[in-house]
Amino acid sequence: MIRNGLAIAAALLLSLAIVGGDWFVNHRAPHHDYPEAESYLVSDDAMGDVDAALARAGENGRRVLLVMGANWCHDSRALAGWLESERIAPLVAEEYELVFVNVGMPQRGDGHNLGIARRFGVEDLPGTPNLLVLTPEGELVNGDTATTWRDASTRGEEAIFDELKQLASKGN
Repeated sequence: MIRNGLAIAAALLLSLAIVGGDWFVNHRAPHHDYPEAESYLVSDDAMGDVDAALARAGENGRRVLLVMGANWCHDSRALAGWLESERIAPLVAEEYELVFVNVGMPQRGDGHNLGIARRFGVEDLPGTPNLLVLTPEGELVNGDTATTWRDASTRGEEAIFDELKQLASKGN
């Protein structure tokens, strides 16, 4: 009787392994179609980093691309990854001085460096990431879209490229 019970238990375990294996293969985490980068490092002087980018922008005749996000956020990582992609990185290098600022979790009351956004006229960061395009003089170019990047992981590479291209020349 014990031998039959062990045989049944072994058969059940084998069946679960086979069926379970198929289930895990078919139900694993979804693959995403966007690159990722963890570019939102904590800085001892984030405002100084922004000031340095503004100074470089003035010297080089570029705009500042100020990306405010966090490494915990998949949309922030996606936007950072897109900015490093083969298609978008050359545009960023040619047209912008890029600076990343870690903002923590502003939507949950645990925000960091929020004074930087306020400095440029963005009073509230409803989530992450945020993308502020600034003139070398510190004027916000894209006030209407700066806080609309919380869907960066679902935006396509071409759409991001087109928007950054347009913002690079907006007002010139």
